[in-house]
Amino acid sequence: MPLVLRYAARSDVGRVRAKNDDSAYVGRHLAVLADGMGGHVGGDVASASTVLDLAPLDDVGYEDPATVLPDEIQNANLVLNELVHANPKLAGMGTTCTAALLAGTTLHMAHIGDSRAYRLQDGAFSQVTRDHTFVQKLVDEGRLSPEEAQHHPNKNVLMRVLGDVDASPELDVFEVPVVPGERWLLCSDGLTDVVPVTRIQEVLAGAGALNEAVDTLVDLTLAGGAPDNVTIVVFEVAEGSPEELAPPPEVHLSEQALAAARPTERGPVSGRLLREDLAARPHLLVGAANSAVRTDRIPVVTRGATLRRSSALLGESPVPENRPRRTAALLTAGSAAGSAAAPAAPASPSPTVADDAGPGRTSAAAPAAPGPGAEDGPPAEGRTAGAEPASAGPAAGDAGAGRGRRRRDRPVEYRRGWFIPVFTALLALILGAVLLWGYLWTQTQYYVGEDQGRVAVFKGVPQTLGPVELSRVDRTTDVPLDRLPAYAQDRVRQGMPARDLGHADQIVGELQETAGAPVDGGGTP
Repeated sequence: MPLVLRYAARSDVGRVRAKNDDSAYVGRHLAVLADGMGGHVGGDVASASTVLDLAPLDDVGYEDPATVLPDEIQNANLVLNELVHANPKLAGMGTTCTAALLAGTTLHMAHIGDSRAYRLQDGAFSQVTRDHTFVQKLVDEGRLSPEEAQHHPNKNVLMRVLGDVDASPELDVFEVPVVPGERWLLCSDGLTDVVPVTRIQEVLAGAGALNEAVDTLVDLTLAGGAPDNVTIVVFEVAEGSPEELAPPPEVHLSEQALAAARPTERGPVSGRLLREDLAARPHLLVGAANSAVRTDRIPVVTRGATLRRSSALLGESPVPENRPRRTAALLTAGSAAGSAAAPAAPASPSPTVADDAGPGRTSAAAPAAPGPGAEDGPPAEGRTAGAEPASAGPAAGDAGAGRGRRRRDRPVEYRRGWFIPVFTALLALILGAVLLWGYLWTQTQYYVGEDQGRVAVFKGVPQTLGPVELSRVDRTTDVPLDRLPAYAQDRVRQGMPARDLGHADQIVGELQETAGAPVDGGGTP
């Protein structure tokens, strides 16, 4: 009997974070979990985009299932790069990705980042994935014990992620033979940072129902403070019932959904196409990806593995009709990229989608479109179109009236004569004082950046005010920038802010450990 996955999933924003940067999808053949980098404005964009790009892989019959996940994850990474190119404010966004595709009796895995996959088989509980973190690297080199790594201050510093820092990230790709009855857990680090692994094993092994295991683990995380988002997917390998093995019904997409996918369509791009595609198969979608599909806040329209990405649109706050939202249309097979107007109004969630929107999530309402003839119709009440001032003819007034008007105008001209210079001088003084105060404040700040190919400590902020540099080199270290991983190099080039000089020295020390350079406090002033 062919195997399928039976599953449960839940995501929670936690006790501290304002928004959920995690996303997850699980269906009968596919499970994907992504943890967006919460320190960046686009953490939710990165995780939602990645998960929604992989969701159409939830199918059977691939000729070479071993290559499906890694190929599609690389494509998802290219999409993230395109999103950053079109939306510079998303620069630096990234996400982890842990995915499993069931094909026959084999689970094909692809993994990057520090989200984890655990396996429970015949009472044996094991971590299947390896964390791509700086601390895990120290553990692998024997410089830290696993117990020390658990409490290391930099345990969440990632060495490998999806995002705009690497055009072709290195994935861990492997296969695991599976049998009916074994349970798997995919989770973000929001769970493992709070709940001990031994307790996770107890819950997974002792829970009768999968939903019970998921709810218990999330509740334990919340009870422990939940400083980060927490997302959990639990699935069990089982022999499929006739209903589970039946092919999904053919998707009959609405005209509106098809129109949203056409590159020549100039109307709003929304998640309608994805919602209708997802509704054709049983699944659970949680976290930022679910929020994206429900509200069109970060709509991503995807149509199967062969037409992976029709378009992606970053939702923002409502804007006037004559100021369109920034968009990125990403089309496959040489399709021309189209531009998108404001997103459509939120639609009702699909009945197969888990609704887990937490606090801190907002949706952008679409601005009302002007009605027919709005541009050509009469001006609004209270406004005049093309009005011209009444002209004064010879009968407009006599010479005396003219002389009187000039006398009345003279004090006004006199007042303007002293008021404008005084006002301008006061404004210049205030502006100068603000600029001086701002500059003095910048000179109390420190950050770690690059100077002549080496890591350096800077005093100031990594900005310029016209021709004025707001920072200067305080100390150049002996750490070559090219010895650092690509992700760390990118962070240094962008400038790593520090609370004070001592904190900057601490950051330098951590970078020295990463580069393998001697920690001798050396460098040039």
